[in-house]
Amino acid sequence: MSRNRARNETHGRSRGEGTARRVAYETLRSVNDSDAYANLLLPVAIARAGLDAKDAALATELTYGTLRRQGTYDAIIAAASDRPVERIDPEVRDALRLGCHQLLSTRIASHAAVNESVALVRAAAGAGAAGFANAVLRRIARETPGAWYERIERRARSEDERLGLAFSHPVWILRALRRALTAEGRGDELEDLLRADNAAPRVTMAALPGLGEPPAAATPGHYAPTAFRVGGGDPEVLIRASDGRLRVQDEGSQLVALALSRFAPVSAGERWLDLCAGPGGKTALLAAEARRVGATLEANEIAPARAGLVRNAVAGVPGGVEVSEEDGRERAIRAPGAYDRILVDAPCTGLGALRRRPEARWRKQPSDVATLVDLQRELLSAAITALKPGGVVAYVTCSPHIAETTGVVAEVLRERGEEVEELDAATALQSVAAHPLDLARPEGARHAQLWPHRHDTDAMFLALLRRR
Repeated sequence: MSRNRARNETHGRSRGEGTARRVAYETLRSVNDSDAYANLLLPVAIARAGLDAKDAALATELTYGTLRRQGTYDAIIAAASDRPVERIDPEVRDALRLGCHQLLSTRIASHAAVNESVALVRAAAGAGAAGFANAVLRRIARETPGAWYERIERRARSEDERLGLAFSHPVWILRALRRALTAEGRGDELEDLLRADNAAPRVTMAALPGLGEPPAAATPGHYAPTAFRVGGGDPEVLIRASDGRLRVQDEGSQLVALALSRFAPVSAGERWLDLCAGPGGKTALLAAEARRVGATLEANEIAPARAGLVRNAVAGVPGGVEVSEEDGRERAIRAPGAYDRILVDAPCTGLGALRRRPEARWRKQPSDVATLVDLQRELLSAAITALKPGGVVAYVTCSPHIAETTGVVAEVLRERGEEVEELDAATALQSVAAHPLDLARPEGARHAQLWPHRHDTDAMFLALLRRR
């Protein structure tokens, strides 16, 4: 290879890596400044920047790695700068977080991590801010990751705060997760769960039953009969080629939808309703199931933008799905006794999907839980009203928080226990799984809880209630 050619290829790699860092930085700025979601922004930003597979992977790792470890990095940045991170300008703070991740959690050369991060600050905030960022990052680079982690953990005021710093979880979330695990008699698994929350999840796809077939080289999922994994590459290629009949979907999400459609034989002509359908992954799976067994599915989503996502999700299912845009409580109460099966995939804190949406841990507050619990209880109660006698509602959350899961179900059973009975959701889930699930069965419990560290899924909760 000639010297000029080598120099050009090196420059090309540098430009690509620099663009990947810029994509990651701009995504972080939007996530932290505009409450955007990385999983929606990043693919668009990567495509717009024209990144190849290698640089797209770098941008993805930098974005998600920084978001997952943000709490730990903030503590280190505060120690290295001798000031609280809240006193650092947001555009500088995000660049420091990005640089900190490269220095402490990747194999990127220290000089590249520092120089590129300082360049981002200079472009966003000027030379003075760049000088500050340079000093902070060089101070961080002088010590090993282990030394920094030990230093910030020594400053913790309690064991929970130490765990929160070590595993980058707010203390209130850590405690909520411990309570949920302890209720199953598995409180000693907390660190395994926190570790799993900080690991990048494998991409799992779903083949819509009766409509899509996985590629010949695909590996079957471990639990959901509709799940599969492919070795690599952009899954969007498969999605487009299949007209949406193959799609990315967490295996836990697939399992809870199938538990509703398959817990008992379906009578021809059944009416089903997905009451809180956005963004539409479970809706598409239920639509394919309904088509396969002669049922009819309707969907509802109150937010117009998310309703559009639902329509896109079900576009690959022949016959389509009627999607209304109403408050789910009003939508259900307006149709008393109309449906045989209803899915209430309730709005929740999302604490069960921190692997895929790491920014949620920094966005949610304990005060959010009470508001969500009221909504969840009202949605579930309204869904019961919309059931035919003998009809079943699946109450699902992507959160293991006890207030959002067993707490909601217990409250609804107290209010409407004469009208409904709780079915054995764990048995229903096992009946659709391709392999046995390691589900805790506390005495008298009939719900099911999946976990990232135990099942490699989101922490999906499922309860099944049948109207008498």
